[in-house]
Amino acid sequence: MLIELEPGSTPVSRALVELDIPHRVLRHPSPLRSLEQAAEERGQRHEQVVRSIVFRAASGEFIMVLVAGPAQISWPALRQYLGQSRLTTATEEELVRETGYTRGAVAPFALPNPMRILIDRAVLEEDEVSMGSGVQGTTIIMKSADLVRGLPAAERGDFVVPGKMV
Repeated sequence: MLIELEPGSTPVSRALVELDIPHRVLRHPSPLRSLEQAAEERGQRHEQVVRSIVFRAASGEFIMVLVAGPAQISWPALRQYLGQSRLTTATEEELVRETGYTRGAVAPFALPNPMRILIDRAVLEEDEVSMGSGVQGTTIIMKSADLVRGLPAAERGDFVVPGKMV
């Protein structure tokens, strides 16, 4: 059973409160071990769980891509979109330095360093989504329309391999 927390109880929730974005903050009863467990405990389908994946370009720029659930990033599509021939996923050290969050708690809000945010179109096909809150084991649930409203500079595109899941 998820435990509902007060708005403003996590870094991401505080940022959403400041932006006047409606959301709920929920804590999982035990450590999360999989996307499937997260979706099940949240009463959501896998596609409603948004993963925030951070990449480092050869230029040193960091880019966050929001993808729906088990979708797999299309490296060629991402490289082409960004005009970059070399991309790597951020290391744990880079992730913490650039986002302030550890893997599993990353979200595109309340970042200490500005970065380019890309949203895969499949994320926006869902009415309600969940994502990291900045705190391990705690999630933010919100409408995808509010996600877009809170990220006005985010770029939309097709960044995953069609039909391929991790």
